[in-house]
Amino acid sequence: MHALARLPLFLSLTGFTSVAMLLPAGYALAIEEFHDARSFFYGAVIGLVLTALVAIAMSNRAHNTSALRQLLALAAAFVFIPVFMAIPFQEAVRTTTFASAYFEMVSSFTTTGATLFDPARLSGPEHLWRSEVGWFGGMLMWIAASAIMAPLALGGFEVTASGEPGQAILSGAAASEVSDPQQRLWRSVEALVPLYIGLTLALSVMLLVAGDPPLIALTHAMAVMSTSGISPLGGVEGAPSGMWGEVILFLFLAFAFSRQTFSNDTRHERGLWYDPEFRLGLLLVLVVPFALFLRHWIAAFEVGEEQDWIAGFRALWGGLFTAANFLTTNGFVSAEWDTAQGWSGLSTPGIILMGLALLGGGVATTAGGVKLLRVYALYLNGTREIERLVHPSSVGGAGLLGRRLRKEGAFIAWVFFMLFAVILAVLTMILGLYGLSFEHATVLTIATLANTGPLISVAPEAAIDLNAHVWHAKVLLCAAMVLGRLELLAVIVMLSPDSWRS
Repeated sequence: MHALARLPLFLSLTGFTSVAMLLPAGYALAIEEFHDARSFFYGAVIGLVLTALVAIAMSNRAHNTSALRQLLALAAAFVFIPVFMAIPFQEAVRTTTFASAYFEMVSSFTTTGATLFDPARLSGPEHLWRSEVGWFGGMLMWIAASAIMAPLALGGFEVTASGEPGQAILSGAAASEVSDPQQRLWRSVEALVPLYIGLTLALSVMLLVAGDPPLIALTHAMAVMSTSGISPLGGVEGAPSGMWGEVILFLFLAFAFSRQTFSNDTRHERGLWYDPEFRLGLLLVLVVPFALFLRHWIAAFEVGEEQDWIAGFRALWGGLFTAANFLTTNGFVSAEWDTAQGWSGLSTPGIILMGLALLGGGVATTAGGVKLLRVYALYLNGTREIERLVHPSSVGGAGLLGRRLRKEGAFIAWVFFMLFAVILAVLTMILGLYGLSFEHATVLTIATLANTGPLISVAPEAAIDLNAHVWHAKVLLCAAMVLGRLELLAVIVMLSPDSWRS
């Protein structure tokens, strides 16, 4: 482990990617898909050999000595490692272009989950590789959040930090960390990777017990833990585990609401219930489905189905499960999602799912979006301003952290929202130049920036055919996915090294 810690971060990620190819290669060999087995095995061997040669050549240099280099390596990983991931995938599929394979790997690695392929077109090992890439990307974000983003007040931590993004001094464990960036990174690996693997295996076993075959159980477990929404079935609607499987997946989505559900390495709280992100996420997951349920229930009176309580319960569950999935940017749709439409005759507007995906999950989780903590900071600021209108001489309480959230935290959250809105508008206009309608351009922009790929097929009235677009349009969408995963503030810090203070 010490030898691995001395390698450049980008090179370490390349080596781990090479090792990861052995899993689909072994699975392909077991089911006698020999072409897939050779494609992934040769990719693993070539990758490991090249990684070893470069590691030997660079072994006499110091690496990972600054947080800026780690952040740059993280950005480079999301852009260039999918090139390596796409080579065996394209070779295995055989009937696709490299641009499409690269798009698929970027989408998986950024946990977006948008796909160009019909599920029936890919083999089991190819589906497993997509899921594993998404799972690896989610694990990378867990590690990067505590080892890179938190000490630099990026990725949502700037809302509670005591300084500016890229220059902050954090409280808690991050501030007391006196080791160099290299040691901090590998301490996070040792603490979080076993937990991430253990939770994935536990969820897989539960889905197996519920009735899912091994491949479906493992890929759906990887999808939920990484919030990638990748499924060999195209979703959970056709999973053999049925509603019990959805209940199990619903419970594990809690890890995307707040980092306090699995770690306290970046912020000290009194408990999970007092975590504002968890409480706000729980409120949204309850309020939105119940509002939709009341809308459908009122409409059911017009068709005489208001007393069909079984259909009503199934419609309510479909709303709960789907709302939680899109708020955490996972994107699974419940098998009961269409029950509400059949019960009342009304369709559910896709803009609601787009709004949930934009809000996103918790800071330092695998979820995308603008993050619940930023929304909470703006809420505190708004309530305080209203209070001052009623009582101009009042003094705000809630301690030092509360005042920080209401003032500096709300200000930087508002700046982030404005930057996000500008990027959203620019990308929508650019996609419009490719001949997309306003609806489709907006859906594609939100889906990529919020890393919620299933929106592409669920939100619009007619699913968007990504294969119909030229290769440079796909590259533009890849850039949007990487930007959404890293967040714009981190990109600004990388582009302005003069303002950097490590």
